[in-house]
Amino acid sequence: MELRLAIVGCGLIGNKRAKALGRHRLVAAVDPQPARAQQLAAQHAGCTASADWRAAVARDDVDAIIVSTTNDALASVTAAALACGKHVLVEKPAARSAEELRPVAEAARRAGRIVKVGFNHRFHPALAKARQLCDAGELGPLLYIRGRYGHGGRPGYEREWRADPAVAGGGELLDQGVHLVDLTRWFLGDVAEVRGHVETFFWKMPVEDNGFVFLRTPQGQVAWLHASCTEWKNLFCFEVFGRDGKVQVDGLGGSYGTERLTFYRMLPQMGPPETTTWEYPGEDASWRDEFADFVRCIETGAQPEGGVEDALAALQVVGQVYEPSGRAVLFPQWGKERTEGRWAG
Repeated sequence: MELRLAIVGCGLIGNKRAKALGRHRLVAAVDPQPARAQQLAAQHAGCTASADWRAAVARDDVDAIIVSTTNDALASVTAAALACGKHVLVEKPAARSAEELRPVAEAARRAGRIVKVGFNHRFHPALAKARQLCDAGELGPLLYIRGRYGHGGRPGYEREWRADPAVAGGGELLDQGVHLVDLTRWFLGDVAEVRGHVETFFWKMPVEDNGFVFLRTPQGQVAWLHASCTEWKNLFCFEVFGRDGKVQVDGLGGSYGTERLTFYRMLPQMGPPETTTWEYPGEDASWRDEFADFVRCIETGAQPEGGVEDALAALQVVGQVYEPSGRAVLFPQWGKERTEGRWAG
Protein backbone atom coordinates (compact mmCIF):
# COMPACT_ATOMS: atom_id res chain seq x y z
CA MET A 1 0.00 0.00 0.00
CA GLU A 2 1.22 3.46 -0.92
CA LEU A 3 -0.44 6.14 1.16
CA ARG A 4 -1.20 9.60 -0.18
CA LEU A 5 -0.80 12.14 2.59
CA ALA A 6 -1.47 15.75 3.46
CA ILE A 7 0.53 17.53 6.14
CA VAL A 8 -1.29 20.34 7.93
CA GLY A 9 1.32 22.48 9.67
CA CYS A 10 4.66 22.84 7.90
CA GLY A 11 6.90 23.97 10.74
CA LEU A 12 9.74 22.05 12.37
CA ILE A 13 7.66 18.98 13.25
CA GLY A 14 5.79 18.94 9.96
CA ASN A 15 9.13 18.81 8.16
CA LYS A 16 10.35 16.00 10.42
CA ARG A 17 7.21 14.06 9.56
CA ALA A 18 7.69 14.68 5.85
CA LYS A 19 11.22 13.25 5.99
CA ALA A 20 9.89 10.06 7.63
CA LEU A 21 7.36 9.13 4.91
CA GLY A 22 9.62 6.67 3.11
CA ARG A 23 7.92 5.23 0.03
CA HIS A 24 4.64 7.02 0.77
CA ARG A 25 3.64 10.16 -1.10
CA LEU A 26 3.03 13.68 0.14
CA VAL A 27 0.38 15.26 -2.10
CA ALA A 28 -0.55 18.36 -0.06
CA ALA A 29 1.33 20.72 2.25
CA VAL A 30 -0.83 23.16 4.20
CA ASP A 31 0.19 26.08 6.38
CA PRO A 32 -1.23 29.55 7.11
CA GLN A 33 2.19 30.88 6.13
CA PRO A 34 2.26 30.22 2.36
CA ALA A 35 6.05 30.29 2.15
CA ARG A 36 6.38 27.38 4.59
CA ALA A 37 3.84 25.29 2.68
CA GLN A 38 5.53 26.08 -0.63
CA GLN A 39 8.98 25.24 0.72
CA LEU A 40 7.83 21.81 1.91
CA ALA A 41 5.79 21.09 -1.22
CA ALA A 42 8.79 21.89 -3.43
CA GLN A 43 10.66 18.94 -1.89
CA HIS A 44 8.01 16.42 -3.00
CA ALA A 45 7.13 15.84 -6.65
CA GLY A 46 3.47 16.46 -7.39
CA CYS A 47 2.78 18.04 -3.99
CA THR A 48 0.61 21.16 -3.90
CA ALA A 49 0.90 23.99 -1.36
CA SER A 50 -2.11 25.64 0.25
CA ALA A 51 -3.32 27.64 3.23
CA ASP A 52 -6.75 25.93 3.22
CA TRP A 53 -6.62 22.89 5.49
CA ARG A 54 -10.35 22.18 5.16
CA ALA A 55 -10.02 21.70 1.42
CA ALA A 56 -6.94 19.52 1.90
CA VAL A 57 -8.57 17.07 4.34
CA ALA A 58 -11.55 16.72 1.99
CA ARG A 59 -9.48 15.81 -1.09
CA ASP A 60 -10.37 12.47 -2.66
CA ASP A 61 -6.72 11.79 -3.46
CA VAL A 62 -5.67 11.99 0.21
CA ASP A 63 -5.75 8.82 2.34
CA ALA A 64 -4.37 10.16 5.61
CA ILE A 65 -3.62 13.45 7.32
CA ILE A 66 -0.62 14.41 9.45
CA VAL A 67 -1.60 17.21 11.83
CA SER A 68 1.38 19.19 13.12
CA THR A 69 -0.23 22.50 14.00
CA THR A 70 -0.18 24.47 17.22
CA ASN A 71 -2.22 22.88 20.01
CA ASP A 72 -5.33 25.00 19.46
CA ALA A 73 -5.95 23.47 16.01
CA LEU A 74 -5.00 19.82 16.65
CA ALA A 75 -8.44 18.60 17.68
CA SER A 76 -10.46 20.54 15.10
CA VAL A 77 -8.31 19.44 12.15
CA THR A 78 -8.36 15.82 13.37
CA ALA A 79 -12.15 15.88 13.76
CA ALA A 80 -12.62 17.32 10.27
CA ALA A 81 -10.27 14.72 8.77
CA LEU A 82 -12.22 11.92 10.46
CA ALA A 83 -15.48 13.35 9.13
CA CYS A 84 -13.94 13.06 5.65
CA GLY A 85 -13.02 9.42 6.26
CA LYS A 86 -9.27 9.96 6.66
CA HIS A 87 -6.79 8.26 8.98
CA VAL A 88 -4.88 10.73 11.14
CA LEU A 89 -1.46 11.05 12.75
CA VAL A 90 -1.80 14.02 15.09
CA GLU A 91 1.00 15.50 17.16
CA LYS A 92 0.90 15.24 20.93
CA PRO A 93 -0.91 16.29 23.04
CA ALA A 94 -3.67 15.94 20.36
CA ALA A 95 -5.73 18.71 22.02
CA ARG A 96 -5.47 21.38 24.70
CA SER A 97 -7.47 19.35 27.21
CA ALA A 98 -9.26 16.05 27.74
CA GLU A 99 -12.57 17.87 27.27
CA GLU A 100 -11.46 19.04 23.85
CA LEU A 101 -10.17 15.60 22.81
CA ARG A 102 -13.03 13.44 24.08
CA PRO A 103 -15.39 14.11 21.13
CA VAL A 104 -12.51 13.41 18.75
CA ALA A 105 -11.93 10.01 20.39
CA GLU A 106 -15.64 9.27 20.04
CA ALA A 107 -15.57 10.32 16.38
CA ALA A 108 -12.59 8.02 15.74
CA ARG A 109 -14.50 5.08 17.22
CA ARG A 110 -17.56 5.83 15.10
CA ALA A 111 -15.54 6.35 11.91
CA GLY A 112 -13.47 3.19 12.34
CA ARG A 113 -10.35 5.10 11.36
CA ILE A 114 -6.86 5.01 12.84
CA VAL A 115 -5.87 8.01 14.94
CA LYS A 116 -2.22 7.80 15.95
CA VAL A 117 -0.91 10.43 18.38
CA GLY A 118 2.69 11.63 18.15
CA PHE A 119 4.12 9.85 21.17
CA ASN A 120 7.35 9.19 19.28
CA HIS A 121 9.29 8.56 22.50
CA ARG A 122 7.80 5.05 22.55
CA PHE A 123 9.82 4.45 19.38
CA HIS A 124 13.19 5.61 20.67
CA PRO A 125 15.37 2.46 20.68
CA ALA A 126 16.50 2.76 24.31
CA LEU A 127 12.93 3.06 25.55
CA ALA A 128 11.74 0.26 23.28
CA LYS A 129 14.55 -1.99 24.56
CA ALA A 130 13.69 -1.06 28.15
CA ARG A 131 10.09 -2.08 27.53
CA GLN A 132 11.26 -5.40 26.05
CA LEU A 133 13.33 -6.12 29.16
CA CYS A 134 10.35 -5.34 31.38
CA ASP A 135 8.00 -7.50 29.31
CA ALA A 136 10.50 -10.38 29.48
CA GLY A 137 10.44 -10.21 33.29
CA GLU A 138 14.09 -9.20 33.58
CA LEU A 139 13.26 -6.58 36.22
CA GLY A 140 10.82 -8.75 38.14
CA PRO A 141 7.57 -7.14 39.31
CA LEU A 142 7.70 -3.41 38.60
CA LEU A 143 7.75 -1.12 41.63
CA TYR A 144 8.04 2.52 40.58
CA ILE A 145 9.21 5.00 37.95
CA ARG A 146 11.23 8.19 38.18
CA GLY A 147 11.24 10.50 35.18
CA ARG A 148 12.80 13.88 34.41
CA TYR A 149 12.55 15.83 31.16
CA GLY A 150 13.56 19.40 30.57
CA HIS A 151 15.27 22.13 28.61
CA GLY A 152 16.47 25.64 29.28
CA GLY A 153 14.31 27.66 26.95
CA ARG A 154 15.77 30.32 24.65
CA PRO A 155 15.63 34.11 24.34
CA GLY A 156 12.03 35.17 23.77
CA TYR A 157 10.65 31.83 24.93
CA GLU A 158 8.01 33.58 27.02
CA ARG A 159 6.62 35.22 23.85
CA GLU A 160 6.28 32.03 21.80
CA TRP A 161 2.95 30.29 21.22
CA ARG A 162 3.73 27.70 23.89
CA ALA A 163 3.51 30.51 26.44
CA ASP A 164 0.05 31.57 25.25
CA PRO A 165 -2.64 29.69 27.23
CA ALA A 166 -5.30 30.17 24.57
CA VAL A 167 -3.08 28.51 21.95
CA ALA A 168 -1.12 25.96 23.98
CA GLY A 169 -3.70 25.04 26.64
CA GLY A 170 -0.99 24.73 29.27
CA GLY A 171 2.71 24.99 29.87
CA GLU A 172 5.63 22.61 30.33
CA LEU A 173 3.54 19.84 31.89
CA LEU A 174 1.39 19.71 28.78
CA ASP A 175 4.38 20.09 26.46
CA GLN A 176 7.21 17.75 27.49
CA GLY A 177 5.46 16.41 30.58
CA VAL A 178 2.79 14.63 28.57
CA HIS A 179 5.53 12.36 27.17
CA LEU A 180 6.51 11.36 30.72
CA VAL A 181 2.88 10.63 31.59
CA ASP A 182 2.44 8.56 28.43
CA LEU A 183 5.63 6.57 29.04
CA THR A 184 4.57 5.88 32.63
CA ARG A 185 1.25 4.46 31.43
CA TRP A 186 3.10 2.47 28.74
CA PHE A 187 5.15 0.71 31.40
CA LEU A 188 2.75 0.57 34.35
CA GLY A 189 -0.74 0.80 32.85
CA ASP A 190 -3.59 3.03 33.96
CA VAL A 191 -3.28 5.21 37.02
CA ALA A 192 -5.75 5.48 39.88
CA GLU A 193 -4.38 8.46 41.79
CA VAL A 194 -2.95 11.76 40.56
CA ARG A 195 -1.29 14.48 42.60
CA GLY A 196 0.89 17.31 41.44
CA HIS A 197 1.87 20.92 41.35
CA VAL A 198 2.71 23.37 38.59
CA GLU A 199 4.63 26.60 39.08
CA THR A 200 6.15 29.44 37.08
CA PHE A 201 9.57 30.01 38.64
CA PHE A 202 11.50 31.89 35.98
CA TRP A 203 9.78 32.68 32.68
CA LYS A 204 7.42 35.66 32.80
CA MET A 205 4.47 33.93 31.16
CA PRO A 206 0.96 32.86 32.18
CA VAL A 207 1.69 29.12 31.90
CA GLU A 208 3.89 26.96 34.11
CA ASP A 209 7.58 26.43 33.48
CA ASN A 210 7.73 23.44 35.85
CA GLY A 211 5.35 20.57 36.52
CA PHE A 212 5.68 17.97 39.29
CA VAL A 213 3.50 14.86 39.24
CA PHE A 214 2.91 11.86 41.49
CA LEU A 215 0.99 8.93 39.99
CA ARG A 216 -0.17 5.71 41.61
CA THR A 217 -1.60 2.65 39.88
CA PRO A 218 -4.36 0.40 41.24
CA GLN A 219 -1.61 -2.14 42.07
CA GLY A 220 0.27 0.38 44.22
CA GLN A 221 3.10 1.20 41.80
CA VAL A 222 4.06 4.87 41.75
CA ALA A 223 5.78 7.39 39.49
CA TRP A 224 7.55 10.64 40.31
CA LEU A 225 7.75 12.90 37.26
CA HIS A 226 9.26 16.35 36.71
CA ALA A 227 9.00 18.37 33.50
CA SER A 228 10.94 21.63 33.39
CA CYS A 229 11.91 24.45 31.06
CA THR A 230 14.35 25.78 33.65
CA GLU A 231 16.63 22.75 33.34
CA TRP A 232 19.32 24.94 31.68
CA LYS A 233 21.03 21.88 30.18
CA ASN A 234 18.65 19.74 28.10
CA LEU A 235 17.95 16.52 29.97
CA PHE A 236 16.00 13.30 29.58
CA CYS A 237 16.21 10.59 32.22
CA PHE A 238 13.63 7.83 32.68
CA GLU A 239 14.12 5.05 35.25
CA VAL A 240 11.98 1.96 35.78
CA PHE A 241 12.59 0.06 39.02
CA GLY A 242 11.68 -3.58 39.58
CA ARG A 243 12.18 -6.03 42.39
CA ASP A 244 15.13 -7.63 40.56
CA GLY A 245 16.76 -4.62 38.92
CA LYS A 246 16.21 -1.38 37.07
CA VAL A 247 16.58 0.19 33.63
CA GLN A 248 17.64 3.78 33.07
CA VAL A 249 17.32 5.68 29.80
CA ASP A 250 19.44 8.81 29.42
CA GLY A 251 19.46 11.19 26.48
CA LEU A 252 17.44 11.33 23.29
CA GLY A 253 20.23 12.26 20.91
CA GLY A 254 21.09 15.75 19.72
CA SER A 255 21.25 18.36 22.48
CA TYR A 256 19.96 15.81 24.99
CA GLY A 257 23.09 13.71 24.62
CA THR A 258 23.69 10.23 23.24
CA GLU A 259 20.72 7.96 23.82
CA ARG A 260 21.72 5.28 26.30
CA LEU A 261 20.05 2.40 28.12
CA THR A 262 21.62 0.95 31.27
CA PHE A 263 20.30 -2.25 32.81
CA TYR A 264 21.20 -2.86 36.45
CA ARG A 265 20.52 -6.49 37.39
CA MET A 266 20.41 -7.17 41.12
CA LEU A 267 22.54 -10.17 42.14
CA PRO A 268 21.40 -12.81 44.67
CA GLN A 269 24.00 -11.54 47.14
CA MET A 270 22.96 -7.93 46.34
CA GLY A 271 25.82 -5.43 46.46
CA PRO A 272 26.98 -3.83 43.17
CA PRO A 273 24.62 -4.92 40.37
CA GLU A 274 25.53 -6.56 37.09
CA THR A 275 25.49 -3.67 34.64
CA THR A 276 24.86 -3.74 30.89
CA THR A 277 24.79 -0.62 28.71
CA TRP A 278 23.52 -0.06 25.18
CA GLU A 279 24.20 3.17 23.28
CA TYR A 280 22.26 4.43 20.27
CA PRO A 281 24.20 7.19 18.51
CA GLY A 282 23.25 8.61 15.17
CA GLU A 283 20.06 9.94 13.63
CA ASP A 284 16.79 9.87 15.56
CA ALA A 285 14.76 7.16 13.81
CA SER A 286 11.74 7.41 16.13
CA TRP A 287 9.82 9.54 13.61
CA ARG A 288 10.32 6.94 10.87
CA ASP A 289 9.45 4.01 13.12
CA GLU A 290 6.37 5.74 14.50
CA PHE A 291 5.11 6.45 10.99
CA ALA A 292 5.73 2.81 10.06
CA ASP A 293 3.52 1.79 12.99
CA PHE A 294 0.81 4.16 11.73
CA VAL A 295 0.94 2.55 8.28
CA ARG A 296 0.91 -0.95 9.79
CA CYS A 297 -2.25 -0.13 11.72
CA ILE A 298 -3.98 1.25 8.62
CA GLU A 299 -3.11 -1.92 6.73
CA THR A 300 -4.09 -4.39 9.48
CA GLY A 301 -6.66 -2.54 11.58
CA ALA A 302 -4.48 -2.97 14.69
CA GLN A 303 -4.43 -0.33 17.39
CA PRO A 304 -1.42 2.01 17.23
CA GLU A 305 1.29 2.39 19.83
CA GLY A 306 0.08 5.60 21.42
CA GLY A 307 -3.42 6.17 20.08
CA VAL A 308 -6.14 8.69 20.79
CA GLU A 309 -7.28 6.83 23.93
CA ASP A 310 -3.72 7.02 25.30
CA ALA A 311 -3.67 10.76 24.62
CA LEU A 312 -7.04 11.15 26.33
CA ALA A 313 -5.77 9.33 29.41
CA ALA A 314 -2.61 11.47 29.51
CA LEU A 315 -4.63 14.67 29.18
CA GLN A 316 -6.90 13.58 32.01
CA VAL A 317 -3.83 13.25 34.22
CA VAL A 318 -2.57 16.70 33.21
CA GLY A 319 -6.01 18.18 33.76
CA GLN A 320 -6.20 16.79 37.29
CA VAL A 321 -2.91 18.49 38.11
CA TYR A 322 -4.00 21.79 36.57
CA GLU A 323 -7.40 22.03 38.26
CA PRO A 324 -6.30 22.65 41.86
CA SER A 325 -3.48 24.89 40.64
CA GLY A 326 -5.74 27.58 39.17
CA ARG A 327 -4.83 26.85 35.56
CA ALA A 328 -7.16 27.32 32.60
CA VAL A 329 -10.11 25.02 31.99
CA LEU A 330 -11.09 24.88 28.33
CA PHE A 331 -14.68 24.69 27.15
CA PRO A 332 -14.37 24.10 23.38
CA GLN A 333 -18.14 23.80 22.96
CA TRP A 334 -18.36 27.49 23.93
CA GLY A 335 -15.41 28.47 21.76
CA LYS A 336 -13.72 30.27 24.65
CA GLU A 337 -11.88 29.60 27.86
CA ARG A 338 -12.62 30.23 31.48
CA THR A 339 -9.66 31.70 33.32
CA GLU A 340 -8.84 31.21 36.96
CA GLY A 341 -5.97 31.94 39.31
CA ARG A 342 -2.95 33.49 37.65
CA TRP A 343 -4.64 33.44 34.28
CA ALA A 344 -7.44 35.76 35.42
CA GLY A 345 -7.35 39.25 33.99
